[in-house]
Amino acid sequence: MADRNKRLDSNVPGNFYVDATCINCDTCRQLAPLSFEEVGDYSAVSRQPDRDLHTHQAYQALLACPVGSIGTEHSDKARLQTAMASFPLRIENGVSYCGFNSEKSFGANSFFVEHPDGNWLIDSPRYIKHLVEAFERRGGIAHVFLTHKDDVADADKYAAHFGAKRIIHQADSDAAPTAEWVIGGEETVQVGAEFQIIPVPGHTAGCIALLYRERFLFTGDHLWWDSHGKSLAAPTRLIWRRWTLIESIRKLLDYPFEWVLAGHGDRVHLASTDMRAQLRALVERCEKGRVLR
Repeated sequence: MADRNKRLDSNVPGNFYVDATCINCDTCRQLAPLSFEEVGDYSAVSRQPDRDLHTHQAYQALLACPVGSIGTEHSDKARLQTAMASFPLRIENGVSYCGFNSEKSFGANSFFVEHPDGNWLIDSPRYIKHLVEAFERRGGIAHVFLTHKDDVADADKYAAHFGAKRIIHQADSDAAPTAEWVIGGEETVQVGAEFQIIPVPGHTAGCIALLYRERFLFTGDHLWWDSHGKSLAAPTRLIWRRWTLIESIRKLLDYPFEWVLAGHGDRVHLASTDMRAQLRALVERCEKGRVLR
């Protein structure tokens, strides 16, 4: 819970604020970009919400914050409950953003896919009653897909509750040593008719992406949308192997997709031709050293 006595001076006056426990993970800026901005080493309220939609988004950010660093001087319980009920937040065609990001994964996003052959949880949010009940209402979880070792969070708890099969790459399997399905090598693995597991080593040795319906690409920390630069971006630090990462980005040119749904960084929806152009431009920047140093 946020502490008003630790309220950052960088917040504008008003009801919502960020306190000094902020880890600057970007969750609030993704959910409520008109209210929160990065100021120095923290997020802060740059504009108090003045419309119903913006207030709703600010309460969503408050709930999703992995360290509880967002607070209000005067809480509106009805608005808070409405924001709570909005999670998992539907994106499109049975794909949802879970919310309730976990401090264990430095606030990484996680996603939920509803599918008639069994639902998928991509990386893990906090293990909380609200999400457990929401997943139960939507048919449970059959697979817990772990993009890499950093974003495992409470995956074991969700897998145990729902009897789900955890999927991780062998190179990162020390983060989930009892996982039921360990992927090896760098070949794409087809799962049913609509899912493809694509090894994309680079950020870590065992990074894997999940492509659903050749439309939704869940990328973990391999790839994301830079909302300021209006372009796809890739890691610039904490990289296992720089050139391996570039080759893994290039590899994705072989796959059509329209959504990038990242663990860290913004999600984006583009026409597949535009997405391919963005991906090609990113590869070119990487090769010239303007992205990866």
